[in-house]
Formats: sequence, C-alpha cells, structure tokens
Amino acid sequence: MALNDAGKAAAVINTDSAQVYRDLQVLSARPDEREMRGVPHYLFGDWDGAAACSTADWANAAKTIIADLQTDNAVPILVGGTGLYMRTLLDGISPIPPIEPEIRAEIRAMDQADARAALEIEDPEAAGRLAPADSTRTARALEVLRSTGRPIAHWHGKQQGGIGSTVRLSPLILVPERDALYQRCDMRFEAMLDKGAIEEVEALAGRNLDPELPVMRAIGVREIASWLKGEVSRDEMIQAGQQSTRQYAKRQFTWFRNQPPADWPRVALENVVIESVFERLLRK
Repeated sequence: MALNDAGKAAAVINTDSAQVYRDLQVLSARPDEREMRGVPHYLFGDWDGAAACSTADWANAAKTIIADLQTDNAVPILVGGTGLYMRTLLDGISPIPPIEPEIRAEIRAMDQADARAALEIEDPEAAGRLAPADSTRTARALEVLRSTGRPIAHWHGKQQGGIGSTVRLSPLILVPERDALYQRCDMRFEAMLDKGAIEEVEALAGRNLDPELPVMRAIGVREIASWLKGEVSRDEMIQAGQQSTRQYAKRQFTWFRNQPPADWPRVALENVVIESVFERLLRK
C-alpha cells in the first residue's frame, strides 16, 4: 500500500463523528487492525460513549496530533465524512461561551413543537433559516440565545483557532455513483447485524446512558434497540436502519457538493486509484 512504501511516514486521522466512540466498532465501520495495515491511526475509538465528543473537542485533539506528526516530518491524512469536523479544524470555531447546564437541560427537555415556537418568538432570524423539524439546531439556537443573551448569528463569522492558513492542503472528495452507494448502504446494514452490531447495542442499552448522547443517536442504535424491545419486527428494523443510512448518505452528498471550496477536486470512485493519490501526496 502507498502509505507504507511511498518513502515518507504517514498517519491516518479519523474525521468521522461516529468512529470516535469505542462503543461503535461495528456500527460505525471503524477499521480493525487488519484494515489499518500497520499504519498509525488516530482518534478512532478514543471517546467513551458516556462522554459526548464535541466538534471543538475533536478539533483540539486533531490539531495536537497534526502538530506532533509534522514535527516528525510525517504526513497527516484526514479521512472521514463529518464535514463539520473538517471545517472547524481548518476555519476555526465560533467563540460561543459554555452553555449554562440548567438552560441546556431545560431546552433539551422540550418537545420540538414547543422549542420551535419559542425560537420563532425569541430568534425569528434563526427560525427562518432552520427547517421546522430540525430539532438539534433548534435546541442549539435557543440554548445559545438564552445562555449568552445574544442570538447564534451574532457568534457566526468570528471563528477562531483554525489551521487552514498554516498548512498545505491536498484535498480530495470522493463522489461515488449514488445508486450504487445506496445499494452498498443497504447491504452494509444487514451485514453489520451478523458482525456484532446487535451486541454493541445490547451493551449500550445495558449502560443506561442518556438517550440524547451522540453515541445513542448513531445510525442503527435506535433501530436495533427498538427491535430488541419488541417494538418492531426484524424486517422493519432492517428497513428503518437502511433508510437512515441512505438518508445520511444523501445529506453527505449535499454537504460535500455545496460546502467545500469549489477548487477542491471531486473524483468518481471508478476513475481514481486511491493508492496512487496517496503515493503522489507522500512523495511531494
């Protein structure tokens, strides 16, 4: 593999918000030792599911690792599908003060209809930008407003701590054929059930974690948990998990089509040999 024999040391840094949790080896498709092929991998399974890994947490950890690798003249290769992680690392993050725990708990306990109604009154600009069913961003906008006294838009555009201007980037966006990807999503979800996904969800259920933690909201966790409770049939669980996976893939298509800079190369999987891309990168 090019990572091993291209003449320069390299390491892979995870940029996937599910693969950071050690509880989600199977459900996040985290690479195992065989797949790592002896190449150093960082930020894979580093967080226990009981502790939420925020975007800032991940970015701070990634910056430290990247700095250490560069000191050793090694090439960091960031891989993963969480675009917000990459954007925060490169562009920085808005300096929103910590949210008061009492305010966060109060808002997270609201149902979406009430939270949406409150946001429309208290921050109509944010409500106008957000889809009515977007519960996560609705809660975030409301808790920022109530905790800081300023709307979330006030904090946007003031990012701090990004490293994009201090590093040389060699970006590459892989754009698979959509229908083929959806078929792989369906096949993958079923395959995971035979490879330990059910056991992972059983273990998570046994921990009695807050259902709003990211690890509990990962694709597959709620679907499998509902089946384990007898609320749905196995076929219904599989269909729901497959649909959630396809929907996430669709959101990724949209994000990577619109958010990264236009000059970042996009390539179809059938027209690129990944090993050759890494080899060119490492020989620079």
